[in-house]
Amino acid sequence: MEGENHTSLKQFLLLGLSDDPELQPMLFGLFLSMYMITVLGNLLIILAVTSDHHLHTPMYFFLSNLSFVDICFTTTTVPKMLVNLQTQRKNISYPECLTQMYFFMMFGGMDNFLLIIMAFDRFVAICHPLNYQVIMNPHFCGLLVLVSWLIMFCVAMLHILLMLPLTFSMGTEIPHFFCELAQVLQVASSDTLLNTICLYLSAALFGVFPATGILFSYCQILSSLMKMSSTASKHKAFSTCGSHLCVVCLFYGTALGVYLSSAVSYSPHRSMVASVVYAAVTPLLNPFIYSLRNKDVERALERLLRRLVAFPFWTPTLRTKWKLWPLKHIL
Repeated sequence: MEGENHTSLKQFLLLGLSDDPELQPMLFGLFLSMYMITVLGNLLIILAVTSDHHLHTPMYFFLSNLSFVDICFTTTTVPKMLVNLQTQRKNISYPECLTQMYFFMMFGGMDNFLLIIMAFDRFVAICHPLNYQVIMNPHFCGLLVLVSWLIMFCVAMLHILLMLPLTFSMGTEIPHFFCELAQVLQVASSDTLLNTICLYLSAALFGVFPATGILFSYCQILSSLMKMSSTASKHKAFSTCGSHLCVVCLFYGTALGVYLSSAVSYSPHRSMVASVVYAAVTPLLNPFIYSLRNKDVERALERLLRRLVAFPFWTPTLRTKWKLWPLKHIL
């Protein structure tokens, strides 16, 4: 079929996870449940951190930002997939596809940056505890997050601008459940050499090098932990670092696998499975990993849930008169 420019292209077809009609309701229920738990879990982490002054520290500031990004990250892909499963439609328009790619790259990159920043935070806290408050001051922490947003805004925009000259055939099928950059480049009709070079450069700059930096940080942390004489200090350090390491392994292992495997042998099914893990499963597990392995977060969540349960607005008598309840008492 002759390639046509994107200006005349109506839509792409997302093939999704399965063509079996009997699996569609099960997939819809599974991913709807995962999405709702992801949003609720990460939202609870944000509320716990913002409402508890004990958690107003750099580590939990970055954690709350990670939870916010995870909500946005999974919202970029899962709702569209749920709509397609429910309506039995697979189409996505060209502008929608570009928009989804842009936000997926931006929020995925922010996940990456925040994991790096959190590793640096643990490195300073354990290896240079006396200078921790000076180095990780609120201004510097806010600057790290702001610079990360600006970098990912520019990088994601660069990839989208490079996509604009590409041509595609009418009714192009994408063997994925969302518009993922590597998959879209595979089905382009025109030359994608420049796009592919930029893709692998981005994967190296924002994947391999940061992973190496995290590995170096944890080597230094492990060296410092071995020198500690206090068992309690070692246990506390291991509890915070262990949670972060679990998320790092889950995120980098699957995200890098998607891009590196496509360079060796192109397998849409394998790429799709890995994408499900880092696009849907990782944001789902993050709140559980950080709360179940962290006593401070557990206590903050318990206090938050106690306040919500004991909130006078939710008592049976007042629930029936909610329209008359003054707004100042709610706020």
